[in-house]
Order: sequence, then structure tokens, then C-alpha cells
Amino acid sequence: MDIDEQRHTTEETVRALVQASHEGPRDLTLTTRPRPAPGPGEYLIRVGAAGVNFADVMQTHGTYGGGPTAPYVAGFEAAGEIVGTGPDVEAPLPLGTHVVGAGPGAFAQYMTMPAAGVVPVPAGWSDAEALGLVLNWATALAALRPLGEVGPGEVVLVHAAAGGVGQAAVRLARHYGARVIATASPAKHDTVKALGADEVLDSRRPDLAAEITRLTGGVDLVLESVGRATFDISLSVAKPFTGRVVVFGAASGDTELSTHDLIFTHQVQLKGLHIGALAHAAPDIYRSLLTELDALIAQGVYPPGTPRIHPLSDGPAVLRDLESGRTHGKLALDPWS
Repeated sequence: MDIDEQRHTTEETVRALVQASHEGPRDLTLTTRPRPAPGPGEYLIRVGAAGVNFADVMQTHGTYGGGPTAPYVAGFEAAGEIVGTGPDVEAPLPLGTHVVGAGPGAFAQYMTMPAAGVVPVPAGWSDAEALGLVLNWATALAALRPLGEVGPGEVVLVHAAAGGVGQAAVRLARHYGARVIATASPAKHDTVKALGADEVLDSRRPDLAAEITRLTGGVDLVLESVGRATFDISLSVAKPFTGRVVVFGAASGDTELSTHDLIFTHQVQLKGLHIGALAHAAPDIYRSLLTELDALIAQGVYPPGTPRIHPLSDGPAVLRDLESGRTHGKLALDPWS
């Protein structure tokens, strides 16, 4: 038995970040927990890197639909090595395979992950570089293609363009021939511009809707992830009847839309997206997304990720920074540092 195998078999407790309440990231604490065991249809994963997403912030406040009830081991996205297989896994991948996927308790050294949802880490990529494949990039691609039906020459508005999904969306929209109008805070404009956005606007400028309309004459597709702060703007700049608004987040809070609004004020095509729900309810569409992402990786359109990696103990501070808008790009935690 080599050193790695000894480590896998002797570590009965693991370092983990546990959310003690629904009072936000301040109640996220580094502690030790028993190492989990894989159940039916699950792999045991030795986590190499855990992805940090705004959904994690929402979960700390208990506002994420279907999210866990405190106390719980936080996190749900990770990449790492398969070190155990539960019963009833069809065509299991070999032990030692590195995969990326989602499951509860990712902010820990070990976690269990539903086997049906894992994807092998692309050849030559590290675990951290693969983060975002099944969440950020799959969400951006779903919003643009099967839901957004983007076409060459169309105008796409991407809110929160400096975030994980936003950056992927800018790259993909440009690849598919769209003109990209992006919003972000001024400090992040250079980052977004470097991704290929045609215009980058201050997300907080008071005349944002008027400026977008001036630049475009109307937007064909809006990728809406901010919620209350931008939702009315998204509806007002979308072209009547042909404009599509795909909603996949509400970082600034929820908002309301009535049937009266849709009939008399905002005649747009409104679509909701949750990538986990799509994978469950429309598995054929989800599998087609993964196939397309494989092709985009092979073409170099989807490069290895470059997340900012923090020690696991910094998790509470990272989530606070994410909540306050002080971050950009993909964020990750290393459970072994």
C-alpha cells in the first residue's frame, strides 16, 4: 500500500466548513467531521478544489430554493479524485479518476457526489482548472443556446459579466457571433473587455437602460443573474416580442413581475434557468451541453480555468467578499491548505 492509499484509509475525520445558522457567512466555521461514506449511486471524492458560487452565499442565509437546513457542511461544487464507490453505480469510473461535479458538502477534504452527474476532468487540466465546467460554463451555454437561441449578429446583454458565469457567457456569445454588451463595476471593466465584450458599462450608472438602448436599438438576448437591481432594465431593453430574457440568478434580491406587466409593458420572452433542475428534468439537453462543451474545450474556446484559490480557512471571508461584490472571476477553496 503506497502513501496515498494509506492516507485515504486512515483519515477518519476531515476538515470542513460548517454553516451553523442562516445568519450568513459569519456563522461559517472550520471544524472536523467524520469522513462521509458513499451511498447508493454515489462516489466518495477526495476534494482537490471546491468552487465558490453566489448560491453558497444564498445558502448561508437560507434563501436558496431547496437548499440545506443549518447546520450543514457548506459548498456544492468540487473537483477531485474518486477514492470510493457506493452500490448501484452503473458503469463506475475507475478509482483514481479525477472528476468535476456537484453534491452537498464540497467545502471539505472529502465529500460524496452523485455518480450520474460527474464529468472527468479534461486531460491535462488540474482539479482547480476544471471547476465551473458543470455549473458556470454549462449555465452560460444553456442560457445562450437552447434557451436563448442566440444567433450570429444578435445583441446579447450580459449582466455581472466579471463573475464566473458572466465571463464564460461573454466568451461564448462572442464565439457564436453575437455582439456583446456587458455590465460590471468600473474596476472590473478591463477584465471583461479582455474577454471580447464590445461594450462594458457601469452596472450602477443611473441611465443604464437608456445607454444600452442608445447603443443597440434593443437587445435580442439578456442574461439576467443580478435580480432586483437590474431586472427592470433587462425587461425594458429587450426587443418587444422577439427579445429573450433568461433568468438564472438574483444576487441583489428577488423582484416581482405581473401578467399585466407582460401584456401591457414588457412583451418579452422570459425564461428561467437552474442548471441542476435542467439536468434532472431535461437530461438530453444537459448531455448535449456537455458534448458541446467538450468540443469547445478541444477548439480552445473554453480554456482551462484560472480560479483564485484560497485556503479552506478563508472560506467565510471569501463568501463575504463575494456577497459584497468585491470579487471577480472564479473563486475556489483548497481543503488541504
